Amino acid sequence: MAAHIRRRLRKGATTTAVAAAAVAALAASQAPAATLADAGGGDPKAAGEDTASAEDDGAATGNSPYYTDLPPLVTPDKPGSSSNLPVTGSAEAGIPASILAAYKQAEQTVATTDPACRLPWQLLAAIGKVESGQARGGRVDANGTTTSPILGPALNGQGFALIKDTDGGAYDSDAVHDRAVGPMQFIPSTWASWGQDANGDGRKDPNNIYDAALAAGRYLCANDRDLAIAADLDKAVLSYNRSTEYLRTVRSWFSYYQRGTHEIPDGTGRLPTAPSTPTPSPNPGTPSPTPTPKPSPDKPGGKPTPGPSKPGDGSTSPKPKPPTSKPTPAETFGSLENAGTGPLRATAGQAFDERVTVLARNALGAPLGKVSVTFTVTGDTGTLFAGGRKTVTLRTGADGTVTAPELRAGEKAGEFTVTAVAGTGRPRTLTYAATVTARQADAIARTDEKALVAAPGEKFADAVTVKATYKDAAAAGVAVTATMVKDPLGLFDNDKGPYFKDAAGKPVRTLTTLTTDADGMLRLPEIFADGTEGTFKLRLTTEGGASVVIELTIQAPEETAPEGATPEETAPKETETPEA
Repeated sequence: MAAHIRRRLRKGATTTAVAAAAVAALAASQAPAATLADAGGGDPKAAGEDTASAEDDGAATGNSPYYTDLPPLVTPDKPGSSSNLPVTGSAEAGIPASILAAYKQAEQTVATTDPACRLPWQLLAAIGKVESGQARGGRVDANGTTTSPILGPALNGQGFALIKDTDGGAYDSDAVHDRAVGPMQFIPSTWASWGQDANGDGRKDPNNIYDAALAAGRYLCANDRDLAIAADLDKAVLSYNRSTEYLRTVRSWFSYYQRGTHEIPDGTGRLPTAPSTPTPSPNPGTPSPTPTPKPSPDKPGGKPTPGPSKPGDGSTSPKPKPPTSKPTPAETFGSLENAGTGPLRATAGQAFDERVTVLARNALGAPLGKVSVTFTVTGDTGTLFAGGRKTVTLRTGADGTVTAPELRAGEKAGEFTVTAVAGTGRPRTLTYAATVTARQADAIARTDEKALVAAPGEKFADAVTVKATYKDAAAAGVAVTATMVKDPLGLFDNDKGPYFKDAAGKPVRTLTTLTTDADGMLRLPEIFADGTEGTFKLRLTTEGGASVVIELTIQAPEETAPEGATPEETAPKETETPEA
């Protein structure tokens, strides 16, 4: 353990000779820049060093030591070098296969549950580099678990924070004080809140690179951070270890890995070699204006309380910090997902069989209750939620799910969308496509069986009335097309025989503006006969494919005898032939 301690640098070691030399070398060589989004005017507080906020209290590592090696110097003007590292490059650009796979898997998982965070796997690689040298060069078994535990020094207040045991030694084998554990160096109290099972073995193991990488990714994304924004990325890194020097080091490796990496076999990675010895605490009994840091009782990360108050206020003891009610990861909204909603389709005027259901998860990926979700209908089909509302807000239940009210389709066929929105700051949005189809009928038939006959040039005396049904129920509002045809299948239109009249009184043999009434009934307009005698066909077709063919006959009426006349009087008379 002593050798391990000598290989690592405690938080805040910017005053040591080794760290100063490393930073000076980085600046002088124009190595990858470590831009600090908040480092204004050289004020340590501007970059977050030794400052506290509700967002980054309780560092993941307990501010334990870390490696301070900087990336190799890459000078674009140097012959044979390139600012874009090739597939195979320097040993420092190589990342062990299992370690690299774990970082990329964590990026993909977080992209699914919290896409707004935009977590880059290179940031995990940078933190893994400074925390454990990529799991000691990739010394892991086939499941991604380190072949031997990676433990930081006891956080006993002797050069480090004072964090008394929180896990009974279960993770760090120390029942007196906590130690940072595993390739991503989580202290046990932080792992208890953020631990993950990313390799599916049923355990949340801080010594497993897959579990630890996903936990680190979710931790960095907490508090609605967008890691594509420099300020949010800096806050995320400082929440891991509250040191400006730590931020610069991580930023340097992050920039380096973004320019290119390559995969190397597990166990062959290069170990960091820039050690620093922790600064010892004052001898017992020696007066000191700085009291020994004590863990804050209300923070799971065990972050020590602030040091002495600023000079000039007449006080030599730390001022108490007001307690905060910072939400735990289990209480923090993380993502919004579809909870099995099927296709949204309905006939005009009907209720949708499917209802929109969503699932809210917390920052750890577990279901989260009491999350407000707003559902909104957008489109011009006239579709509304039950009660005639276009927008409704509901809360998720204990299982993290909530179902929107029933949707009722409007009368206009077409497409529309339903959106579900949850969260503040960076809200999560789901969009569902929905379709309203025209009213349909699966059957249509005449309401009587009277023969339909008209004399040439006259109109048919009896009206044609039909009824449309859908699943044996009256089909209201169904569009019907009426066409005079030459054959029952309607393959050929008929240009002679019966016809309708348009608004101008001109003959038409196809009508497309017919609709059934509330009872599914349709009475056709008057039908007229031209001068062509014969039997003709009228074909009615509904939306939905139902059809019926009706016969129409045009024939001249038979001559009839006058009333009271005898057969002899009505018989044809012989024509006399004149005599020659």
